[in-house]
Amino acid sequence: MSWPRRGRPSRTTSRSATAPPAGGTFSPQRPPLRLDNHGYSPAALRLVVQLAARLGSFADAAFALTQAGLPISAQHVRTLAQQVGGELVARRDRQADQDRNQLPVRVAATPEAVAVEVDGGRLRTRAEGAGPGVHRAQNKEDKVACLVTLTSAACAQDPQPEPPPTFLQPRRVERLVQQMARQAGEAADAAGPPETQPEEAPTRRDPADEPWAPRQRLRTCVATLASSRAFGRLVAAEAKERDFYRATRKAFVADGAAYNWELHRRYFAGFTPVADFLHVLCYAYRAAWALAADDVKRWDQYVQWLRGCWQGRVAEVIEQLRDWQGRVGRPPPGEELPPTDPRRAVAEALSYFGHNEERMKYPEYRRAGLPTTSSLVESLVGQVNARVKSKQKYWNRGAGAEAILQLRAAALSEDGRLDRYFKERPGSPYRRRQKQGALTAPAKVATSQTR
Repeated sequence: MSWPRRGRPSRTTSRSATAPPAGGTFSPQRPPLRLDNHGYSPAALRLVVQLAARLGSFADAAFALTQAGLPISAQHVRTLAQQVGGELVARRDRQADQDRNQLPVRVAATPEAVAVEVDGGRLRTRAEGAGPGVHRAQNKEDKVACLVTLTSAACAQDPQPEPPPTFLQPRRVERLVQQMARQAGEAADAAGPPETQPEEAPTRRDPADEPWAPRQRLRTCVATLASSRAFGRLVAAEAKERDFYRATRKAFVADGAAYNWELHRRYFAGFTPVADFLHVLCYAYRAAWALAADDVKRWDQYVQWLRGCWQGRVAEVIEQLRDWQGRVGRPPPGEELPPTDPRRAVAEALSYFGHNEERMKYPEYRRAGLPTTSSLVESLVGQVNARVKSKQKYWNRGAGAEAILQLRAAALSEDGRLDRYFKERPGSPYRRRQKQGALTAPAKVATSQTR
């Protein structure tokens, strides 16, 4: 046996005595192949993230991937989705922080007609870093913007001076008012008589009823839990990149919330402001329902006010509501009245119409080929909610919730931005070293914590 010479360290080839590289296994070929530090090819990672954004949960995405021959756990799907979602958030925020005049336009031609519609939803959140389970649960408002290019035509005359049949069918109107009351979280009796309260299929407007209405060409989406001011910067950056500010005809459509119109004033002052007509319909209907003595008189009063608003005679409707308020009185200060109380119904309609009268010039909007409702963004909010909202889903406040909202927004945008991002995403020279026995696990059964 040979012994090592004194004063010189012995050599060994034992793997257990070799320290792994601090940054993982290095390979100079990884960046050109656009491999990240998890080792997935760009195509495989894109598939994982797209399914995580489009399906109902991370567990559903893991099951679909396993069926397709890519065994992966729901937890690992979540890890990858949150990583890519966080990258998209950082990229989005960098763009929004730039001077809008310096942002490049990414479309080949300036669109003719565009609309920016904004609305919001709710999702459940929990404290981050508090361990398993739901800790300090809170409901948070997610703000959503729908930016659309439109196919429409301007005309000299009002293309539809009478309200469309959809708004003149009692049963359809009742269902529409009920649905909007539920979306606003109001009590069931706010929308109409007790016998009409059970859940029903969504009320859809028939495009044949409004052949003049503009049609959506291409949609992109912004979604965030950020403040209203930060939301405004994000939407403005998206509008600048799509060259909306130079469009010939452009509308900003929203409900009557004050922060929506502050956003319009600050970032979209050159866009025609449009108060959503569906909210106008609801206030007119509920006031008529609370005031009149029987169903026939209620319906006649509703149709009269609806037609007045549709035809731009809002001042006349306001004057009639003021006359009614003189008869029924104002709500007592500090007293919470039921939604069906005439004093509350009249006061709420007067407040909405009074604050939005200058944004209710509907004949003018129709002549310009602009939308009169926020139905596009309301549909988009429903699509966002389908991924992030349920009684079982709680998202970590901060990075977790924002990452999934950004992924969902990218998936719902129709400009191929998610595919484009993966084509541009840089690779990493390092690959994470797998711990012994930590092979990719098959999909796990969904739990209330796996979203």
